[in-house]
Order: sequence, then C-alpha cells, then structure tokens
Amino acid sequence: MDPDSSPSAAPERGRSGRGTVALAVVAVLLIIGAFAFGRISAPVTSSPGTTSAEAGFARDMQTHHQQAVEMSYIVRDATDDPEVRLLAFDIANAQGAQAGQMYGWLDSWGLPQADAEPSMTWMTRPPLSGDGTTHAHDSASQSAHTAGDPMPGLATPEQITRLKGLTGVDAERYYLQLMIAHHEGGVLMANAVLERSTERVVVSLATGVVKSQTTEIGYMKALLERRGGPLAE
Repeated sequence: MDPDSSPSAAPERGRSGRGTVALAVVAVLLIIGAFAFGRISAPVTSSPGTTSAEAGFARDMQTHHQQAVEMSYIVRDATDDPEVRLLAFDIANAQGAQAGQMYGWLDSWGLPQADAEPSMTWMTRPPLSGDGTTHAHDSASQSAHTAGDPMPGLATPEQITRLKGLTGVDAERYYLQLMIAHHEGGVLMANAVLERSTERVVVSLATGVVKSQTTEIGYMKALLERRGGPLAE
C-alpha cells in the first residue's frame, strides 16, 4: 500500500495545509501592519497658508509673468527682427507656463488666487534662518520693499502704451530696456522667496527663474547695445 494513501496521512496533509495558510495570513498581517506604521510614523506635511511667502509669491509672480508675456507679444507684432522675435517667443512661452504652474499651486493648496493683503506683503516679512525658522527680530534681513508698492521691475501703464506705439528698431530697443528691468525685478522676487521658503516646488521654480533670467539679462543687454542703447524716457 502507498504510505501516502493510508488513513493516517490525510490528517497530516490537512495540518500541513492549515499551517501554510496560517503563515500566509500572518505574513499579510505583518505587511499591513508595517505599512500602517509607516503611514502613521511618517512626518505630516502641511500646505502653505494664504498669507505665506509661497502663496504671496505665487500670486504676485503670476501678475509679473503675465506682463512679460504681454510685452513679448507686443514686440513680436512690432518688428521683423528674428533675434528679438525669438527671444520674445521664448520669454512668452516660459513665463506663461510658469504662471500656469503657480496658478496650479494655489489651487492644489486650496487657496484663493486673489490676495486679501496688499501685493508684495510677503516680501516685507523676515526670511528664514538656517534652521527653517524666521528671523523674527532681525530687521536687517527684511526687504526694503513696501507692501502695496509696484512690484520690482513692473512696467507702468504709460510704458506699455508707449511700447504699443513703437515699431522696428525703436520697439526692439524699448522692449529690451523694459524687459531687462522686468527680469531684474523677477530675479529679486525669486531670490526673496528662496530666502523665505523650503517648499520643494517653489524652491525649484524660483531657482530656475534666477538662473534663466540672469542669463537672459546679459543677452538682452548685448542686443540692446547693438541697437544703440536705451531710448530716452
């Protein structure tokens, strides 16, 4: 007779099967427990608040970027120069995309697109120290910017109107001098939020703004010089 077919073999197989199932259940429970512990023990991150530097930067830099897009479309219609038209196209696309990103941040953080505070209020608050806390009493570290004042480098309505009335080389020169100042203001704002935020997406975008716009400032200065320098205001 086959030993495995004996009546005593059946209970052994049954116990073996039940043991395997029990081990599998225990393993699953351990995995679930480890996952749950990881979720519970993981640090809880909170989204920036509506008066945070991140939210203020996202709102104000959207406005700043949108003006750069507007000026770039104006000069593309005012000149046939390939260098300036390509530069304007690149600026309009890059800053339009970044404005969309910042709109998305506010939406994902559950914050309104409009600010209840005067523009640039976030830039008047103290920057972070090395340990991520604010310099609450260090007035020297605060920006000299006044809340509600025009954003750094923003063109005035009168300057936009003048740009719209120019064509050819004069339009190129005026666009370049306005955009150089505009970029310098954008770099100032980006550096200010880098001093006030550790939010990953904000730091990444602001770092990119500083690098790309600093490079473009040098390029625009060279283009402007080749065209005879700034127009008189």
